[in-house]
Amino acid sequence: MTLLATLDHADADLTACLARVMAAVLKPGDTVALEGPVGAGKTHFARAFIRARQGAAAEDVPSPTFTLVQTYADPMGSEIWHADLYRLTHPDELIELGLDEAMRDSVVLIEWPDHGGPLPDPLSLGLEPLPDFPELRRITLAGSDARWGAMARLPAMARLIHRAHWDPARLVPLAGDASSRRYFRLLDGDRSAVLMDAAPGTTDSYVAMTQWLRHRDLHAPEIIAADQTEGLLLLEDLGDDLVARVLESDPGLAPRIYERMTDLLVDLHGHPPPDWVLRLDGRELAHQVGLFAEYYPAAAGAPGKGAEVAEVIAALHKELAEDLPPVLGLRDFHAENLIWRDSDPLGLLDFQDAVSVHPAYDLVSGLQDARRDVDPAIEAAQIARYIAATGVDGDRFCAAYALLGAQRSLRIMGIFTRLAQRDGKRRYLAFMPRVWDAIQRNLAHPALAPLARALEGIPTPGPRVIERIAQA
Repeated sequence: MTLLATLDHADADLTACLARVMAAVLKPGDTVALEGPVGAGKTHFARAFIRARQGAAAEDVPSPTFTLVQTYADPMGSEIWHADLYRLTHPDELIELGLDEAMRDSVVLIEWPDHGGPLPDPLSLGLEPLPDFPELRRITLAGSDARWGAMARLPAMARLIHRAHWDPARLVPLAGDASSRRYFRLLDGDRSAVLMDAAPGTTDSYVAMTQWLRHRDLHAPEIIAADQTEGLLLLEDLGDDLVARVLESDPGLAPRIYERMTDLLVDLHGHPPPDWVLRLDGRELAHQVGLFAEYYPAAAGAPGKGAEVAEVIAALHKELAEDLPPVLGLRDFHAENLIWRDSDPLGLLDFQDAVSVHPAYDLVSGLQDARRDVDPAIEAAQIARYIAATGVDGDRFCAAYALLGAQRSLRIMGIFTRLAQRDGKRRYLAFMPRVWDAIQRNLAHPALAPLARALEGIPTPGPRVIERIAQA
């Protein structure tokens, strides 16, 4: 058993906060061994865990000292078992209590676990009162790295939440994306916030870009509290009305929504980009599209094809896109990363990878969405709206738009292939036909004839090709 993390000088509130954080991440089949002397806070921890896990349906949580076992409905799984083995006289009684079966498919919290003999790969949570400060305790997390290594993040999460005075909040996991970041919503009465859990030391760019955007009245979430060393941010909750969901529930809003997206970009592009973001010029665009040539052609059954794509994109960028000064591009500017707030400005998400790039880059990102169809009439209207608002040369802008649209979609094809083959994330393959159609529409622009030739012989992502990628 490996020591995973410690939480020092934890009072009752911080102990309960850690329990609420843990309640958001444990799954059926997980067992927690609660260890410590009488009065260390084992039942206090278990009570906070169970009530957080149950949320609005929370029950009273008495100590199981005399009943030995208490069971509770688990909205996130099957059941929660809370056991106190202090009065157990023989380890075989675990079977009589049903704990051996519960540990297979329920969340199980066990006080005095040593009275029941060895447990099958539990997470050990030790509570040790401090000699000079009996109201405080040192909490340790220990377990096998393979199964419990991710739990090492929990004390840092609890510390940040406690320091920000959000420790009474219940945590609810939010749906993830293709990145490695995790998100949790904190619910405390009528207030809510969002916790971002990123890799340690990776939030500097997010914080810097948040400050840059908010200083210019563009609505990135306010940072409530941060532990940038640990990669943890507590953020303003902009709500659940992702533009993607609003478009799905009320398609009639599409013209108005896409107009707001275009106007946001016009506003954003009126500010010179900061000098510390990556310059996404022709050379960098060519480098990034290398993902396509590296992954898709071979996976689709045409190894070696597409080798000239990067070189052609660099040349076309020099010809078509270097007449306009670069602007700030949020890079992942699309319906999944924007919050609809009625008459208030759109909320912005996922902008830490912002770049300095041609003005068409984010426009094409929003209008040629890998995850959903956009009416061609809306796309054409928004291109015209942007051109009219900025006064750029329409013909040259449309040529650059087609080039950047092709580059983005080709790179996405490579990313989706890599996600499927390397990471086992095959759900993105369903988007490939739409992305490929966008590539073909862009290639229809006469200026992109050299790129069309460089892509000759590469198979369309039809059902057989997608199945081939999925099985690789």
